[in-house]
Amino acid sequence: MACNSTSMETYQHPRLNASNASDAEATPLSAPLRVSLAIVMMLMMVVGCLGNTVVCIIVYQRPAMRSAINLLLATLAFSDIMLSLCCMPFTAVTLITVHWHFGDHFCRLSATLYWFFVLEGVAILLIISVDRFLIIVQRQDKLNPRRAKVIIAVSWVLSFCISVPSFTGWTFVEVPARAPQCVLGYTEFPADRAYVVTLVVAVFFAPFGVMLCSYLCILNTVRKNAVRVHNQSDSLDLRQLTRAGLRRLQRQQQVSVDLSFKTKAFTTILILFVGFSLCWLPHSVYSLLSVFSRRFYYSSSFYTTSTCILWLSYLKSVFNPIVYCWRIKKFREACLELLPQTFQILPKVPERIQRRIQPSRVYVFNENQSA
Repeated sequence: MACNSTSMETYQHPRLNASNASDAEATPLSAPLRVSLAIVMMLMMVVGCLGNTVVCIIVYQRPAMRSAINLLLATLAFSDIMLSLCCMPFTAVTLITVHWHFGDHFCRLSATLYWFFVLEGVAILLIISVDRFLIIVQRQDKLNPRRAKVIIAVSWVLSFCISVPSFTGWTFVEVPARAPQCVLGYTEFPADRAYVVTLVVAVFFAPFGVMLCSYLCILNTVRKNAVRVHNQSDSLDLRQLTRAGLRRLQRQQQVSVDLSFKTKAFTTILILFVGFSLCWLPHSVYSLLSVFSRRFYYSSSFYTTSTCILWLSYLKSVFNPIVYCWRIKKFREACLELLPQTFQILPKVPERIQRRIQPSRVYVFNENQSA
């Protein structure tokens, strides 16, 4: 039953007997509920793949969209696509049939790919949070597209190095009998437990701590800037301003507008961080309990708990493109342009008609200029 057959042949550990004996005690969900969850999971896979594919196509087809932050978001979208394609279909099939039909070796491979793509997505969120911290707090915009590509390549290598030991047999991965997917099983070997702790810390706890500190510093900086701008506007007297004072005021307004733009982008990233935390905190605690708690792993409710937590972790792949469509106007416009003409409800307005005079803009004419 265990995928870690090499270590099992050397050590006759009681976990094998306990696993085989407890398979009958595992109580799967009812058939209608399992079919419903599998259908919802397949819908999540379709929506996640389509939405994240649109993100990648937009960044690939438009050179103007290939900024550092967009390259990072495209990498995040690609990792979500691969997670949906490499793991979700097999989980849905196992959820319906309650049996794993793909062999022991593919079980370990699917678990490795699961952690690999999750690690890459978390690494991208971590890089984005540090970049926002440097821009808003430190006023250092050092991440250009070339550096972003190098950092992305390094993140892929590190994610592979952290996840590949689970494929080579460094930890116990069990064929789904107690869960709808290959999961980390209970073990008493110190080396296996040490690797699982390292894996969970790298996937959630360490990135969560860094991102939380970064966003708290950013929120503090935004609050201070808002208070300073408010105080300056209250004490402003246009009649007493000199020409130098006007130029200084224009520079302050330009910095304020640029900061507000960066802050809006930060808000989008903050929403992604909240979604990441809500989807992955339960899974991280669940993984640790599965490895360290014999009572939790062999309980009759483990299958139900596994199904709910795995379903929640996959929800993050659908969450990101929805946030992009909600928060990023260019993304919405690009999505409409990618749609075929038969699916576009509203006719496309010519670009020259889209240009309009903004009410807040002031136009000054000389005496020689005609109306």
